[in-house]
Amino acid sequence: MTEHSITSRRTLIATAALAPLLTLPGCAGGLGGFNLAEAIRRLLTLSSQRAFATLLQPGGFWDNQAARLPLPARIADDRNLITRVLTSGPVRDRMGRELNRAAGRGAERAAPIVADAIRTLSITDALAIVRGGGRAATDLLEGSLGTALISAMFPAVGDALRIASDPIIGQVLRGVTGYDVAALAGDVSQGANRAIWNAIGLEEADIRANPQATNDPVLIAALTLAGR
Repeated sequence: MTEHSITSRRTLIATAALAPLLTLPGCAGGLGGFNLAEAIRRLLTLSSQRAFATLLQPGGFWDNQAARLPLPARIADDRNLITRVLTSGPVRDRMGRELNRAAGRGAERAAPIVADAIRTLSITDALAIVRGGGRAATDLLEGSLGTALISAMFPAVGDALRIASDPIIGQVLRGVTGYDVAALAGDVSQGANRAIWNAIGLEEADIRANPQATNDPVLIAALTLAGR
């Protein structure tokens, strides 16, 4: 089985966890006869589903300018290291690709956690979130999870970096005092966390801008009526 087919299978498994809420029927109550809390969960489910579908593709982080992880500051700011190891663009790209590939492995762990959080999310002021615009729902969900995604992704990112055994990574780790695979995995996990929430937020904003494109009557009704 090729790396592409393996990654595609992982993408299907991870994003499948985000699908069930989209099949729920509309509920009475709330704005315009629809339950606004349900509308927010549908909004977050669809936003998450789209974000992870992109990020879990081969090159999902590296090929996406909005999601691509830069070199960690401890590497990028070390002038001596750059002079000795990262002197050329291709070498820096190689290092960057490995780190972004590891971020993708971490994102596989994050997808089901986001799905579970959406199902149990406490929504105390649904109308304010619906009317909040932009990434208001994403911010609520991110706040409720705190650093949970970073903690969940860290082991998978670390494993991915160790398996990669890229000599450039080895040279970098030897060149930065006090920097090892665990520290690098921590930096990558934090970067992946930021990229995931940014991707979900962008998808939410896109859905809010054109709810009709979702063909979801609950989302269309809630977002259209709330905007009036």
